[in-house]
Amino acid sequence: MKSFNHKVAAITGAASGIGRALALALADQQCQLALSDVDENGLAETARLASAKGVKVTTAKVDVANRDQVHAWADQVKKDHGKVNLIFNNAGVAHGGTVEGSDYADYEWIIGINLWGVIHGTKAFLPYLKETGDGHVINISSIFGIFAQPTQSAYNTTKFAVRGFTESLRQELDIMQCGVSATCVHPGGIKTNIAHNARMSKSIHEVAGDDVSDDDLRDNFAKMFRTTPEKAAQVILEAVRHNDRRVLIGADARIADRMQRLLPASYQRLVTAAMQAQRRSARRHAKA
Repeated sequence: MKSFNHKVAAITGAASGIGRALALALADQQCQLALSDVDENGLAETARLASAKGVKVTTAKVDVANRDQVHAWADQVKKDHGKVNLIFNNAGVAHGGTVEGSDYADYEWIIGINLWGVIHGTKAFLPYLKETGDGHVINISSIFGIFAQPTQSAYNTTKFAVRGFTESLRQELDIMQCGVSATCVHPGGIKTNIAHNARMSKSIHEVAGDDVSDDDLRDNFAKMFRTTPEKAAQVILEAVRHNDRRVLIGADARIADRMQRLLPASYQRLVTAAMQAQRRSARRHAKA
């Protein structure tokens, strides 16, 4: 897909962050938009900004964890726009906590959105993408789909799974030569609200330390976010044009990917050592 002009793109999680940035970047290129999110106010604002660029925009409140809602939305997008060329499975949430301390409900919640949301979006839209003969599935994983972290087992689980799902899908599409392709996106730290909206288990303090508050953890995590959503959207759309299989976004993502390649098992020792050093530093500051 060399041009987005007169194409139709469906985007989940479009109320803010990368989803909104993708919508506005595509609108600049005269791509029609079908946008969804559970945040209706944010979704309406994205639609207002995109519509001002002179493209057709439709919106729907959709819980991507709900299969029936996603399939109904896909059918409606086809009716409203006549076709669908791109599906960006972008909606995502975060959770922090140890394996032992996190509830089953925490895993079910994040898997429903981050993994089942991608599966639902892919399966619901794929038949319509194939009808066009010029379609693309873009699934947002994370650098945490390549590089594991303590207290992130739930998030790592979903993002590693999205990576495997998308890479398998891409191979199937290549074999079928049906005019549809797939790209897996691995952002590093992007300046979005995902850290501040993350769920936190009390067990996270068993690793981070009791002297650090949940707000401090969120703030410290957010400080690592270097890349803007607008830059991320630019990189993603360029990857679609080049039909890339995997996209790394941000210097932090490239460094982590390189570390994992060079030290596929022992990188975990480096992460552990760094976390222990941070914990000691936090205790010293608390005492001071």
